[in-house]
Amino acid sequence: MPLTTRRRLLRFGAAALPLVALGAALPSVARAATAPSGATLRMPAETDHHVRTFMAWPALSSVWSSNLGAVRRDIATVAHEISRYEPVVLLARPDQAADARYTCGSGAYYGIDVVEIPNDDLWIRDFGPTFVVAPGAVAGVDTRFNGWGKTGTSYAQPYANDAVAAATLLGQYGIDRVRAPFVGEGGSLETDGEGTLLATVSSLVNANRNPGMTQDQVEQGMRSVLGADKVIWVPGLAGQDITDAHIDCLARFTAPGRVILDKPGPGTDPKWIAVYEETRRILQGATDARGRRLAVTELPGPDRRYIRGRGTEFLSSYTNYYTANGAVLVPQFGDGYADGVAYAILQAAYPGRNVVQLNIDNIASGGGGIHCATQSQPVVPPAA
Repeated sequence: MPLTTRRRLLRFGAAALPLVALGAALPSVARAATAPSGATLRMPAETDHHVRTFMAWPALSSVWSSNLGAVRRDIATVAHEISRYEPVVLLARPDQAADARYTCGSGAYYGIDVVEIPNDDLWIRDFGPTFVVAPGAVAGVDTRFNGWGKTGTSYAQPYANDAVAAATLLGQYGIDRVRAPFVGEGGSLETDGEGTLLATVSSLVNANRNPGMTQDQVEQGMRSVLGADKVIWVPGLAGQDITDAHIDCLARFTAPGRVILDKPGPGTDPKWIAVYEETRRILQGATDARGRRLAVTELPGPDRRYIRGRGTEFLSSYTNYYTANGAVLVPQFGDGYADGVAYAILQAAYPGRNVVQLNIDNIASGGGGIHCATQSQPVVPPAA
């Protein structure tokens, strides 16, 4: 549907050009997007209060093969658990909406609303909007999803519907859309809500997303649409998974100045251990946008000999958890000791929330987790 009638013109600094008109060409100095009040729009911490959680109904048997039904049951399980704490909106293709409603339609405390928006897969963290807020204002950043840049590779899958879902969703809810001046995904962006971003070079400064753009140009684009004052970059690893090593499987803010770091469990490929070691070195020497040194807590992964899931794409990362209102939803993999350690570490990191462990083996078999399958819409801060 046309979105122009639902969109206010956001004001931007520099030459007062709206960022939606900049495309991939970023000016040498980019200024942060601002609300009509003049306040900077910032990506909030995921721990801030949510209006709702967005999810998506996996659509394609060509992607999931005979596992599609099981993956849908996992999505329904996650949606039901989140609905104990906040409303859930589930995107689904019009011809699949009835099935989604039937599977998710009972026992939801806050409700699960199925909206008919065509999609291809369940990874709404990556193709959905990334929200930014200011006092009295909210907008959604469309990071111009391009299927993780995997066209022509063994990871390629259909994404035409996912590529436009953010715009459609924002239009349906009457939320301003900002088109990012870089290509990326929500899973490649992690923030403390106070102006600090974490990101991997491998997933953003990559010719499969942003050809010809330097790291500084990508960073300026992130600053301009996400209200960031500082980006802490870690190398990551390109070409070894579909995301090129998203940050949300590696390091997460639990609070300003405090970071959870994924520590690979026994049986992990040595190349991912090297990624962890380099990330730990960088984070331990880093300061955030306000000059604080980061306190780093390691979150050990399970022993891959003892987990239920198998396969090279299986994501055995507890760090891909999701914080809902009052809860932390985290995978449980079947290694009883490691599952228990993860529970204790996350409960200590989020003392005011319930830690809910879920079997999501079917989702994890596709290389993602609970965080990848969710996107939060934050509450708008009160106007001054």
